[in-house]
Amino acid sequence: MIHVQAQPFAYPFDLAHTALVIIDMQRDFIEPGGFGQTLGNDVSLLSAIVPACQAVLAAWRRAGGLVVHTREAHRPDLSDCPPAKRDRGNPSLRIGDLGPMGRILVAGEPGNQIIAELAPVPGEVVIDKPGKGAFHATPLQALLQEQHISHLVFMGVTTEVCVQTSMREANDRGYDCLLLEDCTESYFPAFKASALEMMRAQGAIVGWTAPSAALLQALGVGTPQAVRG
Repeated sequence: MIHVQAQPFAYPFDLAHTALVIIDMQRDFIEPGGFGQTLGNDVSLLSAIVPACQAVLAAWRRAGGLVVHTREAHRPDLSDCPPAKRDRGNPSLRIGDLGPMGRILVAGEPGNQIIAELAPVPGEVVIDKPGKGAFHATPLQALLQEQHISHLVFMGVTTEVCVQTSMREANDRGYDCLLLEDCTESYFPAFKASALEMMRAQGAIVGWTAPSAALLQALGVGTPQAVRG
């Protein structure tokens, strides 16, 4: 077992039964001109976590762990995007509208792709999800069961929406989940802080949280070497 120094206590996992789940690190959320900016948000807050995410992804790949990427993506006819989602808020462009990087949050469009810095490599799983949670209307649960996965390490955006929703879905399905604190972000820093507190409260009621350095140390990247037992 590998142990990560986490809150509220150490997070143990077996690499062979653990997946790194990277939530929605897409151009539409991270880059100027995407959906995040149409909502009036400062996307630089999200792009700031990219180097930390790159370091974790590189270490996880070297360790040979399963990697799962998710994209929030809708069919071109928007048949999987209910009005309750598309009509919410007051963005300058709505889901399906044509923006600088193609149609907003539509599968196959340039803006819907994962940023180049974290792009999937052959053999990694990519899940297109029509909702906020990674398990809703996707094959993720079946895939994890086929791979005998029991633990999930999360990073991605945004903390209080798609990441937290996915962690809560995972918790209900029996997975032990760790969220890397500096590999997730919100357009609203106070929301991120609150979400982290909620997830690790009451003895990790939803999951654990830890800085990425703690995971890298546990994987034997840098010193001291991995803590194993």
